[in-house]
Amino acid sequence: MQNFELQKNYKKINLEDSGCYMKHNFYNILKGKFLVSDGAFKNWRFIIFLSLLALVMIASSHSADKKVHKIAQLNNDVKELKSEYLDVRMILMRSKMESEIIASMSKRGLQPSITPPQKILITTKE
Repeated sequence: MQNFELQKNYKKINLEDSGCYMKHNFYNILKGKFLVSDGAFKNWRFIIFLSLLALVMIASSHSADKKVHKIAQLNNDVKELKSEYLDVRMILMRSKMESEIIASMSKRGLQPSITPPQKILITTKE
């Protein structure tokens, strides 16, 4: 009996030393033995915690992506509005020019005065 226990201990030492111990644990993880072993409740709690954490991270990532797309859309809108503002301002400045006013009024039959305006002075006696 004592010889059998020595052989068991010898096998454990050999597995740990040769690197097979790690390989054996890896196979146990792949087979899912950690989910049905005696301390599986701790493992399940940790797996559920990791799953919830992953869901929170995914939701956070989607939210950040939506915000980035919204910011990009708003930047494009701002660029469009700036260019529209510049176009309207240019049209307004052109329509205020004296030559444009004369051209538009000549279509209506009005012409600019040839004689310059005269200043009228009103004096009051006190």
